[in-house]
Amino acid sequence: MTFSLRKATMNDIPALERLVTESAWGLTAQDYSKEQIKAALEGAWGVDTELIHDGTYFVVEIENTIVACGGWSRRKTLFGGDKHAERTSDLLDPNTDAARIRAFFVHPDWARKGIGKMMLHKCEVEAMQHGFRSAELMATIPGHHLYRALGYTGDERQTFQ
Repeated sequence: MTFSLRKATMNDIPALERLVTESAWGLTAQDYSKEQIKAALEGAWGVDTELIHDGTYFVVEIENTIVACGGWSRRKTLFGGDKHAERTSDLLDPNTDAARIRAFFVHPDWARKGIGKMMLHKCEVEAMQHGFRSAELMATIPGHHLYRALGYTGDERQTFQ
C-alpha cells in the first residue's frame, strides 16, 4: 500500500471532520471517557482552517481516501480546531519561538503504520525551512506515545475544561 502526502485544501474539510471523529472515538477510548471525547470533539479537537489557509496542514491518502492529517504552525495557538475559543492567530518569531506541531489525527485502521512519523518529519522539515529551530506541541494521551518515541520530551499533564 502506498501513502500519498499532500497539502490539505478547503475541499477536504468534510473528510477531515469525519476523520477527526473516527480517530477520536477509535484511538482515545482507552484513555478518555465517552464524555471527555464528546466534549473534546465539541471544542478542542477539530479542523483548524487557519492551518489549511497557511499551507501548513497535510493529509495522507491511500487510494484517494484520507487516512491521516496533521500539520505545523507559525502561529501562537498550540492546539484546538476552529471551535476552540482560546486561539491566537499572532505569528511566532522563528528566531525565538518554537513552531507548533498541530492537529494530528489518524484513522484507527491505519494507526501504527508509520503515517504519524512520516507527517511529523514533513512538518519538522518545513518548519526548519521557514527558519524555526525547534518545535513544540500539546498531545493527547495516546499521541504522547508517538511523540515520545520520536524524541519529544515532556510529561506534564494538562486538564482542560
